[in-house]
Amino acid sequence: MKKAFLLVVIFFSIYTAKATKTIHVFVALCDNKYQGIVPVPERIGNGQNPNTNLYWGCGYGVRSFFKLKTKDWNLVKIVKQNNPKILERILFKHATKDVYLLADAYDGQYIKNCTEDFLKASNQRNPVYLNVGSNTTISFGGNSNLVAYIGHDGLMDFELDISFYKIDKTTKKVDVIILACYSKNYFSPHIKNASANPILWTTHLMAPEAYTLKAAIDGWILNETGQKIDERAAQTYNHYQKCGIKGARNLFTTGF
Repeated sequence: MKKAFLLVVIFFSIYTAKATKTIHVFVALCDNKYQGIVPVPERIGNGQNPNTNLYWGCGYGVRSFFKLKTKDWNLVKIVKQNNPKILERILFKHATKDVYLLADAYDGQYIKNCTEDFLKASNQRNPVYLNVGSNTTISFGGNSNLVAYIGHDGLMDFELDISFYKIDKTTKKVDVIILACYSKNYFSPHIKNASANPILWTTHLMAPEAYTLKAAIDGWILNETGQKIDERAAQTYNHYQKCGIKGARNLFTTGF
């Protein structure tokens, strides 16, 4: 009887984890000192302070926006981890869907490591396992359904030498979002080699703030096409940036 109960618990845990969708967001904190960016005010451009950083603790940073400015996501916990390059790891759960979002704030001086980790996750490598209940473990990293990169396009400044794994054609590709300047141009070779599916990236200069990420994820959760997600991103970006819908539509694109 005891053994049968244990099997039921294990099966339920595996089934729940399988049904759950996961998103992993890699954020390279804005950094005036260590990144080749047009300098921003010192307080928001300190890549070693996530609390005031443009891409994390500011109003439109990932942590602040998902925690304070939307009712669609609930903060689950700040996750303890041992990687000194990641200054904060935070877990969110969607308010109505079985979707979890894990966001990592990388010290700005380690933008290269952040980019590499994002690309390896796109290549279905380096899974990250988290307990979200007494009997449930869910996975992120290379086991995520969607991975996203937020920050400066470091590939403008450095080159990467990553050996990508060959992904079997029958294996479902990881969906990716890259919110960085000219991301399609610079990331295309790596995303192709990673055998990932780019649902949203950019063709020009842009502000990689969290409202665009949230809009794209909304469409992804609803299983929308890349074109519809692209339009969501453009509408939202224009709403916040007041850049004109034509310019916003030209900024975002989907697929290769």
